Amino acid sequence: MDLKGKQKRYLRAQAHHLHPIFSVGKNGLNQAWLEQLDGALQKRELIKINLQQAAEVTVPEVQAYIEDNTHIQVVQTIGRVLVLFQPASEEKYQDVSLNVMKL
Repeated sequence: MDLKGKQKRYLRAQAHHLHPIFSVGKNGLNQAWLEQLDGALQKRELIKINLQQAAEVTVPEVQAYIEDNTHIQVVQTIGRVLVLFQPASEEKYQDVSLNVMKL
């Protein structure tokens, strides 16, 4: 799903009040971390993640890794925080994605 500008603005507004629930630390990026990220997005659709000071990767590297290895889209980066979006596959969790599709 390619997001248009209006859809990204909506998602950024929805994510404003969220706190990061995942972080990237000194262990870096791996497949298990991506699977946990995907599981969280299947229930929430929109989350924030944070890069810790000890992380050996940069924000652009994390963004590229996530987008290259999953269907997750990075909506916004603010400093060391990334806002991620992925539509849920189960209907009962599709709240944000239904609103995004209407835009």
